[in-house]
Order: sequence, then C-alpha cells, then structure tokens
Amino acid sequence: MLPFLCFLLFSFLWPASAHTHEDFLQCLSLYSEDSNSFSELVYTPNNSSYLHVLQGSIQNSRFNTTATPKPLVIVTPINASHIQATIFCSQKHGMNVRIRSGGHDYEGLSYVSGLPFVIIDLINLQAINVDVENSTAWVQAGATLGELYHSIAEKSGTLAFPAGACPTVGAGGHLSGGGYGGLMRKYGLAADNIIDAQLIDAKGRILDRASMGEDLFWAIRGGGGNTFGVVVAWKLKLVPVPHTVTIFSVVRSLEENATKLIHRWQYVANKLPEDLFITAYITKTNSSREGISTIQAEFPSLFLGGADRLLPLMQENFPELGLVKDDCTEMSWVEFVLYNSGYSTNSSLDVLLSRTPQYITNFKGKSDYVKKPMPEIAFEGIWKRFLKVGIETPRLILVPYGGKMDQISESSIPFAHRAGNLYKIQYLLLWNEQGKEASMRHVAWIRRLYSYTAPYVSKNPREAYIGYRDLDVGMNNIQGNTSYKQASIWGRKYFKNNFDRLIQVKTAVDPDNFFRNEQSIPPLSSS
Repeated sequence: MLPFLCFLLFSFLWPASAHTHEDFLQCLSLYSEDSNSFSELVYTPNNSSYLHVLQGSIQNSRFNTTATPKPLVIVTPINASHIQATIFCSQKHGMNVRIRSGGHDYEGLSYVSGLPFVIIDLINLQAINVDVENSTAWVQAGATLGELYHSIAEKSGTLAFPAGACPTVGAGGHLSGGGYGGLMRKYGLAADNIIDAQLIDAKGRILDRASMGEDLFWAIRGGGGNTFGVVVAWKLKLVPVPHTVTIFSVVRSLEENATKLIHRWQYVANKLPEDLFITAYITKTNSSREGISTIQAEFPSLFLGGADRLLPLMQENFPELGLVKDDCTEMSWVEFVLYNSGYSTNSSLDVLLSRTPQYITNFKGKSDYVKKPMPEIAFEGIWKRFLKVGIETPRLILVPYGGKMDQISESSIPFAHRAGNLYKIQYLLLWNEQGKEASMRHVAWIRRLYSYTAPYVSKNPREAYIGYRDLDVGMNNIQGNTSYKQASIWGRKYFKNNFDRLIQVKTAVDPDNFFRNEQSIPPLSSS
C-alpha cells in the first residue's frame, strides 16, 4: 500500500487507488516467468531504494522536485519476459507506461506523466556485442553511448559509430530520436546506421526486422521513443575512421570579430568536405573589464585526417578563422572518443563506463533549422538578449549540415531534415537558481528569444528537432483522444511529410494507443 503522504501527493494528480497499485503488483508476480527474482527488480514508494532508482538518471532538475508526478511503480527488467509482463499488467490495470533508457529527455517524458504510470527503466539491459569482422554491433537499449564507445574501442581503433558526445546518454532514446554526432556529415545520423532491431509491441510480441516488417522498422528509426513499442536492442552498422584525426577549437570574443566569423561560418560550414565538421558554440562570458559580460564564439572541430591535410582546406575555405598549426592537435580515434566525451586523452577507457551524470541542473532547450544565412544584425539582437541581467547560462549551438545529410532522402527514415538546411540551432538555457519563480523567468526568456529569431529560420512549418524535445511546439491530449489535427501541429515540425506515414504505422501496430506520451504519434482511431 502507498504511504498516506504519498497518497496525498498523487491523489490530486490522478484518481489512482492503492487497490489498483496492489493489483498491478499482484499481476506482475502472476505473469512473470521468475516472480521471485522479478520482485527484486520492482520498486514502489515503499521501497527504500525507490527515490535512488527514480532520480539516479534524471538529468534535468526541473523535473526532479517534490511537485513532479512520480511513478506508482518502477520496473527494471533484465529480460524480455519482464517487459512483456509489465506491458500486459499495465494494460489490464490502466497504467500509462513510460520507457527510460538514459533519462536525457529534455522535457522529462521518459519518467514523468500526468496519468497513473509505471516506468520501464532499461538500465539493466546494457549488453553490447561488437563484431569487428562484419563491422556491426548489437547494443541493448539500456546501454549508454559511453559503454558502446568503450566496447568498440576495446576491439578496434579504426571503427566507430556516428552518435553523440555525451557518454551517459542512453542508446535507446538516442537511436529512436535521430541522435547525431561529429561524424554526421560523413555518415549521417545514428538512426541512418541501424540495420536491425528487437522490439516488444503492445501485444507483447518480440519482433525483429523481418517479423515486424519494413514499415515499423522504418518508423522506430527516428520516429521518437515510447510510441511503437519497447525496443530492447539495436543492431548497428559500424563505420571506418582513420587512426589519426585532428581537432581544433578556435575561440573569439566580440572584440575579436566573433559576429563576423559566425556570419561567415554560415556560408562555409555546410559546404566543407564531409571529413570536416565545424560547429559554432556561443556563450556569455566575462570580459577583460571587471563586472562586464561579453559574447564568446568557439569553433570546436573534428577532421578525419592529419593536420597537413586540414590546414590547406581551411586556408582555401575558411581563411577568416585564421587557423594555424599550433591550434591543431592530432590524436588517435580512441583518444578522440575520450576527448569528445569530456575526458583527458590519457584517461583509461573505463571512464566511459561511468553512469554518473556529468551535469545536473535546470535547463530548457529549443531548436530551429536555418535555410538562408542570418544577417549580422540578427546575431547582434541575440547577443543583446544573452547579456540580459538575471539570466544565468544561455548557449547557442550551431550544427552544420551538408555532406552525407544532403545525400540521404527525406523519407529514408522519419527524420526529414536533410538537403536544404544550412545548419541546426540548439537554444539552451541552464540555471542553478531554485524555485518556481526562477524557472518561470528563465523559460520565459528562452521563449522570447525563440520568438525573436522566427523571421530568420524555417517556416511553414517552423521545423524542430525531436531529439531536443520541446513541448512548446505542441502537445497531445494525454488524458483523452488526440486528433490528427492536434498532433500534426507538433508532428509536422519534427517529421514534415513523414508524419502521415508515422500515423499509418501507429494505427496498424498500436491502434489502442497504449504507448503514448505528450508527443508520441497517435493512431487515427484516437481521433
């Protein structure tokens, strides 16, 4: 039974009874193949470890408060039968299911719900099998990117996987949400390099690519998590990389022509050879004058090759940056994996196995796609807003497209942001100040910034990236049916014309909309 205080906390959010909660637990014990061991993998608010398990992988402190809705049950399965039992019992007792891989969802949708809910936390499903001879790897959905990179690096110094930099990100959410990294212009997204999967659907069936069919296999590669089923494992195509790569990171302030360099970067970054990936990272920082803030632009970059090849390329394509040999550092690919994950290049590979979040703070993110270069005056308006008093840590991250991204069809997978995009913008605001007022003030600021940039970004729809989840672009009616019209508000921003095919797949595989959240694809039958 739920303690009285917990009951008070939950009861004003949903009409869930302790009776239903106990019935759900009873159901799990009846339908699990190994009920005794399974019980040790199930946590309720009565368990002393409940909060530790719930909060252990929460990255965004905005969704880790006393007012945040909590799950009635957390299940941490170690095999498929545990997931099957949880799906069956959740359906039987009217529980919403949230699926958590690494806990990095920007809006907390993998561990927060407005309905009585259970979390299927995949943390124990972290097995990885790398096949160097065939350049493939099977990775379970609860493994982190750091664990994946560790497993690859242990077996090869010249194989990689084109995914993100943060080592604690869960593979499940990253792959289902169109995750990317420094190899994007060379090999595309992580989801572009998935060749098979194991999924448990709403009927409890275990399906692979052959048995699920090509439509469902298409949908799970970038169509968003918690929509079509529970992906237990992915088979990945590994990609070749040179033993030696070169990194550089040129930093310029406003006084050093940062605005002009950012403006020029827009014309260059997406046209560079696909072996070269130059991002632009803008932050607020202290100036040389005490008590005065300024804007700093950093250009962190990766080149798949040596500095002797890189320098002529830069001189030919982006001489304004003024790159010189002393700015460049050559390293092995394995060293780059450590560096890119935030560690020293002489660290042990084992640091990649850490699941301790590198950063835990309050944050809000938003995204845009840019198809025509923004004028300098637009950036100057952004700088003015960055320097506003009372705002802690604003960031603007510009990610170049082009290369392989231009060559892959918009309909190849659900991720439709391909040719025609110069770059993607990530707006990110972080703050440590606690309290509702601070949260409201910071969220209001980033919303105003987003409104300001509207004339300069994609239109009809104003496109967005589902990997930077943003409920401001539209939401489902989680309490009832969601119409096609309502879902298309946010769906077309994330998926463009692929949204209609996703609706068709959802209608075929989950017509009762069992797997749902505030931004999951609804079936037509829910309209």
